[in-house]
Amino acid sequence: MKVHIQQIPTEGLHIEGEEPSSILDLNDEIARPTGPIAYSLDLGLSDGGLFATGTLTLPLELMCVACLKHFAYTLQVPDFACQVELTGRETVDLTEYVREDTLLALPPHPHCDWNGERECKVAFRKKNETPAEPLSDTREVWGALDQLKLK
Repeated sequence: MKVHIQQIPTEGLHIEGEEPSSILDLNDEIARPTGPIAYSLDLGLSDGGLFATGTLTLPLELMCVACLKHFAYTLQVPDFACQVELTGRETVDLTEYVREDTLLALPPHPHCDWNGERECKVAFRKKNETPAEPLSDTREVWGALDQLKLK
């Protein structure tokens, strides 16, 4: 995702578009891109640097950590921001910044029932299970251990 410095007017520039998801280099079974990265960015120049702020959107197929089934998910990075120092270059590549913010926004423990459209059978079962009854006497626990003959 390259930006030409000469094309940014003093009042800034708004750009929108898509980049192929291959720039993420995301080859994981738990999270797979299913489409391009959409971006809407405001660019500007200040004190020898380029700044970019805006939003990133990426359609994904995630694997539920409970039931291990795949489900569709749209990843949103609503407050993307970066600043790059200009060193006399005509273009600035924002790919690494987009990649970093997108990968950091991936959910660490995805669940297929987040949006309420489906019910995760495994998560549902765990929520509705009755908790184990606490042992009434700790001697019951140690009783079996006391019976062990270690020699």
